[in-house]
Amino acid sequence: MLNVDFDPSFLEVISKIRNPLMKERIKKQISKVIDNPEIGKPMMHLRKGTRELYVSQFRLSYVYLHDANKLVFLDFYHKDEQ
Repeated sequence: MLNVDFDPSFLEVISKIRNPLMKERIKKQISKVIDNPEIGKPMMHLRKGTRELYVSQFRLSYVYLHDANKLVFLDFYHKDEQ
């Protein structure tokens, strides 16, 4: 069974989103990641080891720890804030 965890900063950012359509898109993408943790694009350089998934102008950042069978959602940010 895959263990799913959320970073406190991720939860803080998500709680500030007021648009119900955006929240629904985020939930769908989180569900996709849980079903297939390797679906996101692997990052390089400073973000090596993390993956990102596109959510209409935003990025959903997470790390999949295959050996520990754990998935941690790290951040949700606008693509221009990279």
